[in-house]
Amino acid sequence: MDIAYSVTGVPIRLTEERWEHVVSNKPYMETYYEKVWLDYDSEADVLYLHFEEKPSSTHSKMRDDGIILDYRGSHLVGLTILEASRR
Repeated sequence: MDIAYSVTGVPIRLTEERWEHVVSNKPYMETYYEKVWLDYDSEADVLYLHFEEKPSSTHSKMRDDGIILDYRGSHLVGLTILEASRR
């Protein structure tokens, strides 16, 4: 089990099973394993995954499944997962 850190510095246990769930059907994310920052907002039930310590995006795309892809130019810098506890 690895520890990932949220953008606020809170440690989050990231088991291999959880990571495999995150990257299932998203093979492009496998390369981000060593560089993922997570933050969970329990009141909003939103999970934020950032692939840079301090990401800044230029635009976002909302998918039909409630996942928001954050980009800086053509580079994916993060994901926002709505209703995270239901997935």
